[in-house]
Amino acid sequence: MSHANYSLSQLEQKQDFIRRHIGPGQDEMNAMLEAVGATSLDDLIEQTVPQGIRLPEGLNIGESQTEADALAYLKAVAEKNVINRSFIGMGYSDTHTPNVILRNVLENPGWYTAYTPYQPEIAQGRLEALLNFQQVTIDLTGLELASASLLDEATAAAEAMGLAKRVSKNKKANAFFVADDVHPQTLDVVKTRAEQFGFDIITGKADDAVNHDIFGALLQYPGTTGEVRDLTDLIAAIKDTKAVVAVAADIMSLVLLKSPGEMGADVVLGSAQRFGVPMGYGGPHAAFFATRDAYKRSLPGRIIGVSKDTRGRPALRMALQTREQHIRREKANSNICTAQVLLANMASFYAVYHGPQGLKTIATRIHRMTDILAAGVKGAGLALAHEHYFDTLTVKVDDKAAVLKRAADAGLNLRRDLDGAVGISLDETTNRDDLNSLFSVLLGDNHGVNIDALDQQLVASGTPSIPAELNRTSDILTHEVFNQYHSETEMLRYIKSLEDKDLALNHSMISLGSCTMKLNATAEMIPVTWPEFGKLHPFAPVEQAAGYQQMIGELSDWLLNVTGYDALSMQPNSGAQGEYAGLIAIKRYHESRGEGHRDVCLIPSSAHGTNPASAQMVSLNVVVVACDKNGNVDLNDLRKKAEEVSDRLSCIMVTYPSTHGVYEETIREICDIVHSHGGQVYLDGANMNAQVGITSPGHIGSDVSHLNLHKTFCIPHGGGGPGMGPIGVKSHLAPFLPNHAVVNVETAGKDEGAVSAAPWGSASILPISYMYIKMMGSEGLKKATEVAILNANYVAKKLEGHFDVLYKGRNGRVAHECIIDLRPLKEASGVTELDVAKRLNDYGFHAPTMSFPVAGTLMIEPTESESKAELDRFCEAMICIREEMAKVESGEWDATDNPLHNAPHTLADICDADWNRSYDRNTAAYPVEAVRRNKFWPSVNRIDDVYGDRNLICSCPSIETYMEE
Repeated sequence: MSHANYSLSQLEQKQDFIRRHIGPGQDEMNAMLEAVGATSLDDLIEQTVPQGIRLPEGLNIGESQTEADALAYLKAVAEKNVINRSFIGMGYSDTHTPNVILRNVLENPGWYTAYTPYQPEIAQGRLEALLNFQQVTIDLTGLELASASLLDEATAAAEAMGLAKRVSKNKKANAFFVADDVHPQTLDVVKTRAEQFGFDIITGKADDAVNHDIFGALLQYPGTTGEVRDLTDLIAAIKDTKAVVAVAADIMSLVLLKSPGEMGADVVLGSAQRFGVPMGYGGPHAAFFATRDAYKRSLPGRIIGVSKDTRGRPALRMALQTREQHIRREKANSNICTAQVLLANMASFYAVYHGPQGLKTIATRIHRMTDILAAGVKGAGLALAHEHYFDTLTVKVDDKAAVLKRAADAGLNLRRDLDGAVGISLDETTNRDDLNSLFSVLLGDNHGVNIDALDQQLVASGTPSIPAELNRTSDILTHEVFNQYHSETEMLRYIKSLEDKDLALNHSMISLGSCTMKLNATAEMIPVTWPEFGKLHPFAPVEQAAGYQQMIGELSDWLLNVTGYDALSMQPNSGAQGEYAGLIAIKRYHESRGEGHRDVCLIPSSAHGTNPASAQMVSLNVVVVACDKNGNVDLNDLRKKAEEVSDRLSCIMVTYPSTHGVYEETIREICDIVHSHGGQVYLDGANMNAQVGITSPGHIGSDVSHLNLHKTFCIPHGGGGPGMGPIGVKSHLAPFLPNHAVVNVETAGKDEGAVSAAPWGSASILPISYMYIKMMGSEGLKKATEVAILNANYVAKKLEGHFDVLYKGRNGRVAHECIIDLRPLKEASGVTELDVAKRLNDYGFHAPTMSFPVAGTLMIEPTESESKAELDRFCEAMICIREEMAKVESGEWDATDNPLHNAPHTLADICDADWNRSYDRNTAAYPVEAVRRNKFWPSVNRIDDVYGDRNLICSCPSIETYMEE
């Protein structure tokens, strides 16, 4: 047929993005449907999803939009944001993202589509960048041990409070002190956390901390209004009471200031945002967190450690994982599952690119500008609240309203919440024109201040605004990595060298069950780096954020339609934070009805570790509900447990489809049982990719869910973060959604506290989910779910003759993921699930989820974005590995001298002149022909986990260490 026979609507291809997002074409889908024994997608869904939970009508999202139309529309929305010059501060600063980092990290799928480095042999690049981040943290804070990033400064402070309670020797104390010059959003989040733990919060002048019986204290350095003071004696006095002292610090100030660690602090935390990460209306930003080596087993979040591989070479991995929620469940240090890896890596590259001297130049210039501003306003007769400062001045003014009006007219945002004063924070983007504008705002247009003359006076007299005893004397960033990549050529090559060590979605399918590693389309990512979204301060006046508010409003409406809920909060900035916020809403709902005694959370034995960890964070008692032999919640056990705790039942946390990858037929009955005993239903959003357009949590009978926007709704995983975990709730829980102490959120509970530092969480990545939904439309979203189910059933069908598929639902179907059971093969051959996972690396694949939810299994989730050809390639690899296992089982290959036990194989292995294995190099490196076309080489051999934990090294090893090996 010629093009002349097509109508205009056909030629316009409105649904073109659906075709781009979904991997299999129609012919491939037909072949897969035939293979699984279904006549159509509708027929497959009919066979798979219980009729009783199917939506009676379709989604109301609208028609799909082309990439060009969706981008043009969102650009027009973004342009409604007013980007004033921001001097608000309060933990957020404008910054220059070096273009080499912007283009080659933030905008590079080799960095943003990678998964959490649980398979370290194929993640050495981002692990090295994270180790650099830890080294930056250690150097600047003056402490011995650092984590690989937390979610934001405020939640990091809340985690510091939890650590303090765990390690404080003042065991009987139940109060935590927060100095009154801590950022207000930090106090807000800490108060919320303390309330859930049953801690008392005491606030007051920092010096007053010693007068209270406390287990810990939080100080700010510099203070929120800019004051720099020596905390040494105060910290010592607080520690004399057996309390633990945490200091929230500004990372740029630490380049010039004496470190809190040198003053005696036990914990130092803060935001790394101003190291090259845009403000983005609040996030995502990496928080840094450092503590003493003695507290390493109480440290929240992830730690990157140096271990060694089987060739004895240094190799990096996530260390001390036995502290974490996926292992310790309700006994974990925290429920943190998603960190801020992509942003931590950007901050670490910022430090690598500038180096110690470059950072000192930036920090000194910021401070010099602040001195000039201070000298000018003091010379004109205005008073400053503090004599000593780094980059922030609190200026006392007679007519604050007039000053703020002049600032608004000049396009400047100042801090407004101070009595009789305005706050002004400078940053690396501040220039002479800004200083002139600030003088005009503070002193009037005819201020007559001569910037150059003030600068010369300061050169001659020095800058007493930093006390002599607080000038940093200790060296920073002395390691080689911070002193050799300062030209763009060298930096580009360093970033590329690390990227090449990592397997990400731009290389091959990542089939992780429960993690939904689908396409993160370029058109979805483009708006993230638009300045209209990136340069807005989270506490800018709401009227300046009209574009953000419109986008958030439209996205919220769509997500409510998808989930069947009545209200939504965007504030939680990870899935685990969403769980936490949802459980708080449940708890406060019960309290509002006079039933605050309800303190039991029922959790199926198959649940992800964040569920029990989140429950303990709101002081709920976890009661485990058994699963039957088919992996479903055991209804008899549920009835029994619910009856036993009836008057204390708060909620159940359940995942749907089940963690075992099937649509449980009894999900509505589960909800009814819990509701009949007065409990609420929390439905975990991890598996929403099997619900969208077909069923919904609200329709099923749930009361609250978090949504993993970094799974179902296409925000990329970023190597382990950012994530986003907004919660949807039924109307009776809406009054208990989190609000914010600085910016009122109209759709939130009136007097509810915050769970994140920013009012709308990591707002700058919301355009990704917005674009995805807008381009897919109602039809595309439903089709994505259907094809995800088709792809999973196709993989299960192709593998079931070689491996046992552990759980199946109605008609022998699986949902969007399947679990293959390696336990019988392990018993027969001695080949472990770890061997299979590492051997998949040789075939160019990231391993599926290993030993979750059942030890000795692999959970495979192909997503809708993978084509039949890629699924076939993966299945070929798995089937070939099964044949290799058979050779070990039969004795043809030795139990240890075989390619499974020795996997993954590196180029060093293949080039080894002393190759002495019973199998040849070809079998090791190129086990199937498809591998030759696109070989990915793991950069290290299998890593020794035990050695790494017993010999914990969490800072950068010297170059000589690698050269010696």
